[in-house]
This record gives sequence, C-alpha cells and structure tokens, in this order.
Amino acid sequence: MHCWRGPRGITIEVITLNDRQRFKVTQKTNGRRYLLGYCATIAQVTRHVDLADLVEVVDFPAQPGAPR
Repeated sequence: MHCWRGPRGITIEVITLNDRQRFKVTQKTNGRRYLLGYCATIAQVTRHVDLADLVEVVDFPAQPGAPR
C-alpha cells in the first residue's frame, strides 16, 4: 500500500473504492482522524495539501536474524 504524510497530520493512502483506485485524504486532529475526501486525481489532492510537503512512507523488509 502506498502512503504519504504531510503537515498538520495529513495522510494520503491509495485505496480501492467501488472497484476504482482513489486517494483517501485524512487529517489527524486532537487524537482523532477525520476524512477530508476521496480524490480521483492528483489535482483534487492538491486542494487539501501542497504536494511538495508530502513524504512517502516506505516499509522496509525485515532483515534475517534482526530482532523484532
């Protein structure tokens, strides 16, 4: 799953909604996560956050023998 984080608690995830890929934009405020919208295009995402402020969250594979 692809995920990006931005300022002010913004999170963007790629999801499948009604057999179509969408960007789910949420914001965490006061310990709660609120849905800002489901976006079909990057242009729609830019209504919520400046793309230059986003960082991609990458899961690194576990190394053999590494403590968990």
